[in-house]
Amino acid sequence: MEALEMAAVGLAGVAAGGLNAVVGSGTLITFPTLLAFGFPPVLANVSNNLGLVPGTLSAAYGYRREMKGQGRRLVRFGTASLIGGLIGALLLLKLPADAFQAVVPVLILTACALVLLQPRLNRRLKRRGERGKRDGGVPMWCGVLAAGVYGGYFGAAQGVLLMGLFGAFLLDDLQRLNAAKNVLASLVNGVAAVVFIAVADVDWVAAGLIAAGSTVGGLVGARYGRRLPPVAMRGFIVVVGVTASVAMIANA
Repeated sequence: MEALEMAAVGLAGVAAGGLNAVVGSGTLITFPTLLAFGFPPVLANVSNNLGLVPGTLSAAYGYRREMKGQGRRLVRFGTASLIGGLIGALLLLKLPADAFQAVVPVLILTACALVLLQPRLNRRLKRRGERGKRDGGVPMWCGVLAAGVYGGYFGAAQGVLLMGLFGAFLLDDLQRLNAAKNVLASLVNGVAAVVFIAVADVDWVAAGLIAAGSTVGGLVGARYGRRLPPVAMRGFIVVVGVTASVAMIANA
């Protein structure tokens, strides 16, 4: 890559890291950037995944205060994320992209609807006296597993899917749920990265540029994302999710 292309990839990494910290969907910035510079799709996806791992870790670190008291939740859902990320990474290396590309926009839009409906869903859970079931039971675990499969395969709007699931099944503050989302996304990206390093081709220059940028972006995004009130954050998630769906449908 030339100097200007390297700078563009690095800046895309900053933007993606910040977006991932607040919502998710940072891949929709870095992945098209790599494609625009002539990277083959699979190589771009693999290099992008590796580059975004440090960004998701820095975002999780930035939300460390909101993770207090969530240890059991993170262990429980972390196993689902690790298994799902492993499966998704293997699918990327074996299956054509068309299979997932058809269903992804539907999943994202469904997640957006769940995010919008979160206050109403939580009120219904309270009326049913289900506050003790704070981790959503088996349906929530399976949903996190499915989100992990998707995240290991491609990853764009993985955060939107997770926040949609959280809104439907969990009773908790939105910023605390976002902190958990960052941890789970880092686990998915991390296990997928291990698979890609072991068996796939990686452009280490592109991955390194995205890693440097996303680390900075993740810290900045975590710092300012926690200041968003629930209504603003919910609206931001929906805007990003709808934009991601439209972009993926347009490029199908």
